[in-house]
Amino acid sequence: MTTISKRLPQPVAAYIRATNEHDAAAFIACFTEDAEVNDAAREFRGTEAIRAWSEREIVAPRVTLEVLDVAEINGEVIVTTKVDGNFDRTGLPDPVIIDHHVTLASERICRLTCVLAGTAKRA
Repeated sequence: MTTISKRLPQPVAAYIRATNEHDAAAFIACFTEDAEVNDAAREFRGTEAIRAWSEREIVAPRVTLEVLDVAEINGEVIVTTKVDGNFDRTGLPDPVIIDHHVTLASERICRLTCVLAGTAKRA
């Protein structure tokens, strides 16, 4: 077990695992019912919206995440990942490095914001 995987809270590790296994049911189980996702400045609220987004943009293009770093700042877990998969890379850097800003509640994700690494997180 690497140092990074030891630092991943269980709900965040489950999110990474579900993404890499392309498991839609396990992916959505990582989120609270009223969770919010902000992906590239697009908002998805609640399980149904997150399910549709994840099936379209995570599961179908077979996205995978390689964890590069983990930090915890002000109660938020920030996971830096190298992203791969069958998605449109137009305008994206190579490699695609994304910061996942995760807020947890009751051992599940209640807020997820995904931004290109090195860019400011939008509220």
